[in-house]
Amino acid sequence: MRGDFGVRILGMLLFGFLGLWIALGISGTPIYAEDWRYIGSLGLAGAGLGLLLTPYITIVPMRWLRGWLRTVAIEDIIAAGLGLIAGLIVSALLALPISTLPDPLGQILPFIFSVLLSYIGAAIALVRKTEVFNLFSSRRSSSLGQQVFGPLGVLVDSSAIIDGRIADICQTGFVSGPLIVPRFVLRELQRIADSDDSLRRKRGRRGLDMLNRLQKEALITVRISDLDVEDIVDVDSKLVQLARIHHCPIMTTDYNLNRVAELQGVSTLNIHELAQAVRPVVLPGEELSIQLVHEGKEYGQGVGYLDDGTMVVVEDGKGQIGQQVDIAISRLLPTSAGRIAFAYLTSNSRTAKQE
Repeated sequence: MRGDFGVRILGMLLFGFLGLWIALGISGTPIYAEDWRYIGSLGLAGAGLGLLLTPYITIVPMRWLRGWLRTVAIEDIIAAGLGLIAGLIVSALLALPISTLPDPLGQILPFIFSVLLSYIGAAIALVRKTEVFNLFSSRRSSSLGQQVFGPLGVLVDSSAIIDGRIADICQTGFVSGPLIVPRFVLRELQRIADSDDSLRRKRGRRGLDMLNRLQKEALITVRISDLDVEDIVDVDSKLVQLARIHHCPIMTTDYNLNRVAELQGVSTLNIHELAQAVRPVVLPGEELSIQLVHEGKEYGQGVGYLDDGTMVVVEDGKGQIGQQVDIAISRLLPTSAGRIAFAYLTSNSRTAKQE
């Protein structure tokens, strides 16, 4: 509000002086007593006009420009600037021979060529921005073979922060980052932490604690960013749009966000998929020891879990729930939630059961 008021006062003074200058120019010299009424009226009219219009020709365009710049990728701005400079240089070289043409062509054509070539240069640079950047800088690569992301980094969803495994992944060095947490994601975590539901409240607080841990302990940079898309309300849609603009992936554990991003051509780093990919392979016929924790769906079955969370269904294991048993894997069943292993008790476990 103070900025608006200051701009209005400045505009009032400038337009007031402009009104006086116009009135004095119209009155000419000498100035008679009756002219002062018209001079004063034009001065006051200019001051009032400046008071009303100045914010609309200064603050409103600046706010629009600031919002627009937040949604435009920095590489697009740089590419357009380089194309604009190239167009101006070419138009300046052509201005001298064109200005020798007879008037009015010699006066009008240099200006037309400047505008036209500047637009063409900026348009070509935007369309071929990848080639433009490759001319000025070598493509970024990692000497250690780490994954290299876009110029912004990796956008992080609130679900990945709440999940918690992101901290351990970052500690291993498999993600080269940086990790970008937009402020609207941080606000979503705060809303979850302030929820009336106790479970959601615990999840939100865990997410805030995990974000604090990431900033203090992670081997890569974690930044809180002001990037936003003002005309979109939904957090997931904001993330997808920002990822499209800045050509960067989204780290998440949200299945729906993962699918929506893929449909729009945005790459995702799904922690669940990573966990599935690095699970140790259990082969049919392999023998191992496992603790049975509860009954299965079918009669006589017992269920246990491997260290990586893989569920193992053991035939005839109901009677040994709560015990450590020796089993042999019979077959594997892939599902959307991961692999399920089916097994049977080995001879050692059957002998112990009979005893």
